[in-house]
Amino acid sequence: MEIVSQNQIPKEEREMIIEIAIERLRDFKRHPFKVKDDWQMRELKDSIAKYGVLIPIIVRPDPDGVYEIISGHRRKYAAKEVGYEKVPVIIRVMSDDEAVLAMIDSNLQRDQLSYSEKAFAYKMKYEALKKVSRKRKNVGGQVGHYLKGKKTIEILGEEGGDSAKQVQRYLKIADLIPELLERLDEGGISFNPAYEISFLSELEQKSLIDAMEYTQASPSLSQAQRMKRLSKEKALTLKEMKKILAEIKKGEISRVTFKNEQLHQYFPKNYTAEMMKKEILDILQIWMNHYWTRKGGNENV
Repeated sequence: MEIVSQNQIPKEEREMIIEIAIERLRDFKRHPFKVKDDWQMRELKDSIAKYGVLIPIIVRPDPDGVYEIISGHRRKYAAKEVGYEKVPVIIRVMSDDEAVLAMIDSNLQRDQLSYSEKAFAYKMKYEALKKVSRKRKNVGGQVGHYLKGKKTIEILGEEGGDSAKQVQRYLKIADLIPELLERLDEGGISFNPAYEISFLSELEQKSLIDAMEYTQASPSLSQAQRMKRLSKEKALTLKEMKKILAEIKKGEISRVTFKNEQLHQYFPKNYTAEMMKKEILDILQIWMNHYWTRKGGNENV
């Protein structure tokens, strides 16, 4: 994007809250965070319908006369859904790298980020920070606080709440094809096996999808590691994947999985996964007690 200078923004609009038509707002290019119409979005729409957009959207100007959203994609969506034509914004002039860092930082601490959202957020921020580090002698202002002699991967971990090793794993997860990323986000495959699978080629990953659908199974960590090893040896075929996935896993039991949004709509927003699990088990125990009471305590009925 061509940079618009601060002098090109009317003085009265700089760092002030003004209203701009929603139709003049554009989503951030390659925005990694999904805008979902889930229970949180429904709460946001209800709030905006009652009180308006309380927190201004942060945007940067585009030479074409529109504005790119840095922070506030969900607010823009919710406002448009409830009938707003204009929203309050703050205009800030930023370079591409500054915009990426600001956009990621404003979203990375959100609750309930999916694996894919976090992976692509880390990847975008990693690439931006690497560019900044190459220009460190001439950098100032917004991005200057990132440059403290630390490795880029360490900075990402500190600000994202993960270890440097875990950040590296997320960066690799971004190499998964969309179909596998979707399964990872929905619980159809676990994070550790997904990390190992991310080392497979794109063609091998597509074949894995076919193998998973054929066997109705997802790879365990050890199975994923074997596939990774066979791939390195140029010996991983669709037939071999089916054979590996068809194996009976030691101690395997049937699992029931739910998407995060399926559960969160029934629980307070501050509930952790462990809290929801406990509540569900308690409810099932109450249901079971009630069931056998009605059956007279006879399990053979």
